[in-house]
Amino acid sequence: MSDLMLDDAPPPAAIRGRSLWDDAWRRLMRNPAAVTSLYVVAILVLIAIFGPFLWVHPYDKIFENDVAIAPTFRDMHLLGTDTEGRDMVARLILGLGISLLVGLSATIVALTIGVAWGAIAGFLGGAVDEGMMRLVDVLYAIPFVFFVIVLMTVVQFDDPVLNLVLIFCAIGAVEWLTMSRIVRGQTIALRKKEFVEAARAAGATPLQIVFRHIVPNVVGPVVVFATLNIPVIILAESFLSFIGLGVQEPLTSLGSMLSDGKDQMTTAPWLLIAPSATMLITLLALNFLGDGLRDALDPKER
Repeated sequence: MSDLMLDDAPPPAAIRGRSLWDDAWRRLMRNPAAVTSLYVVAILVLIAIFGPFLWVHPYDKIFENDVAIAPTFRDMHLLGTDTEGRDMVARLILGLGISLLVGLSATIVALTIGVAWGAIAGFLGGAVDEGMMRLVDVLYAIPFVFFVIVLMTVVQFDDPVLNLVLIFCAIGAVEWLTMSRIVRGQTIALRKKEFVEAARAAGATPLQIVFRHIVPNVVGPVVVFATLNIPVIILAESFLSFIGLGVQEPLTSLGSMLSDGKDQMTTAPWLLIAPSATMLITLLALNFLGDGLRDALDPKER
């Protein structure tokens, strides 16, 4: 009788484990600063995407009778107008969008080059690794600002959109160096793991092993680096715009607006305060979010 009851008993429920990403998300949600920053970044992105369509003034419309006026509810110039008579809210939305676009696009360029370079160097090792990383060391010796300024000075386009693409490529072309070192170190630690040996025994080519098996396992450090790298790139673009080598009119960025506002700091302080506050909020939110992701993905916390 007891044997029959045992046979009829339902099987025990399967025990479900939690993945690294589940644990990381739970830890991230327990970090108040990171959660707040996540919401702030989401709001900023939504403003940058939909703001130009929802705001009452276009970014390039000139109000000839309202030049450099202080913030007012008249005609909905809530942050005033600039020295050309353009609405500051519209310009600020555009500047925020372009700064975020530069940060994201240049980071994608840096990740694409850095992840591929570091993974190949770390997996192949030997003379290939030595040669590839010595090139990285040589490029590290070239000052970042000097390289970008030379490139932006030598290669210039009349089209502001093409000039913006050049900024993506110029900044991304030097920001990949750190990423390559990070991925190389992770790849060296992974290349002797059992799943890599199994893929090699199954006949996978070195490139297949690198991009199908190793790269997906270094996503954690890559995500953290990308989040922390975006504010660095935004600052770099702001510096270039501040010295006149960044985004060109009629487009603008937060750096360009800071450059324009510094000349009117005493007569029209709102031209400097609005982009400065927006830049501060954006950089703080991205940095706090990056720190939160770094702590959440730390394997020692699992």
